[in-house]
Amino acid sequence: MARDYYEILGVSRDADKEDIKRAYRRLARKYHPDVNKESGAEERFKEINRAYEVLSEPEIRARYDRFGEAGVSGGAGGVGFQDMGDMGGFADIFESIFSGFAGGGVGATSQRRRSGPVRGDDLQLDLKLDFREAVFGGEKQIRIAHLETCDVCSGSGAKPGTRPRTCSTCGGNGQVRRVTRTPFGSFTQVSTCPTCNGSGMVIEEKCDSCEGKGTKQVAKQLKISIPPGVYDGLRLRIPGEGDAGQRSGPPGDLYVQLSVKEDKEFQRDDLNILSSTTVSYLQAILGCSLEVETVDGPVELIIPPGTQPGTVMKLENRGVPRLGNPVSRGDHLITVLIDIPNKITSEERELLLKLAKIKGERTGKGGLEGFLGNLFHQR
Repeated sequence: MARDYYEILGVSRDADKEDIKRAYRRLARKYHPDVNKESGAEERFKEINRAYEVLSEPEIRARYDRFGEAGVSGGAGGVGFQDMGDMGGFADIFESIFSGFAGGGVGATSQRRRSGPVRGDDLQLDLKLDFREAVFGGEKQIRIAHLETCDVCSGSGAKPGTRPRTCSTCGGNGQVRRVTRTPFGSFTQVSTCPTCNGSGMVIEEKCDSCEGKGTKQVAKQLKISIPPGVYDGLRLRIPGEGDAGQRSGPPGDLYVQLSVKEDKEFQRDDLNILSSTTVSYLQAILGCSLEVETVDGPVELIIPPGTQPGTVMKLENRGVPRLGNPVSRGDHLITVLIDIPNKITSEERELLLKLAKIKGERTGKGGLEGFLGNLFHQR
């Protein structure tokens, strides 16, 4: 018993013409004998073609919906499988799916028309920034080498006073086609024109300045703007500074890949800047005011009495500007480190022992003298 054609294509009975076409394209790519070498793939491919042959034509589909296979078989006045090669729409679909199978490659018909304008290539430049340059941005001078349109021939590649002519082999398309009709439809092989190498034009007298290329390699200086708040790995786009296009095509873009050097004082955590400062144990106990370095310059920092090791002090709005909104900034977070000396003078030791005795009497706890003696090793 013949299989249901809707089932073969995997569509519902109320599917429209576009749904049927999409389903056919998908299955035809999968089971085409030139692609699928598995056993049974060729028979499956024939089923798919037969189903599309019937369901893609409204009148034939109507007969199939009413009478089934009997309504579309050769004996009932329908079209037979042997006629499929003469169906106009069917051959066009095959050409778009399988063009180039004999060496042109799948999808060759979608290749861009080469005789028209062609956009230039994009370029990339690596640029290193200091920590503060990444924070505040600014202008940088860079040097690049890119292709520019030849000013002698205006990009035509032809000697001044002459003009390129349309390639007679491909008619200016840049491609040559060879169509082969088979029982399974029309197969098109598309390849680059050997006469013009895909340009669609032939230059008989080449420009001496660019040797017929239409472009020349040029080194130039550029001043670029680095916005505040950029980070390591960010890529900036400089429009129009890539290679020049071909045949009046637009130039490509220049991409500047940023890398930020490490700083000996600061680290970055998103929009916050991290650093540390060291105070003596007496400053930590008694409190103090000291000057610390920030990306904005020296700032006074108040250390409260009794500050513990590892305490983080916050300087608000002293961090990294938000990219695209430099008015908004992160904070500067300073970790306080406490310096405990490994040796002290005799006078300092006496004073600390007195303090230890006082502290011991107030707390009612002994042994502080021994603790201080172990903490500060006197040589």
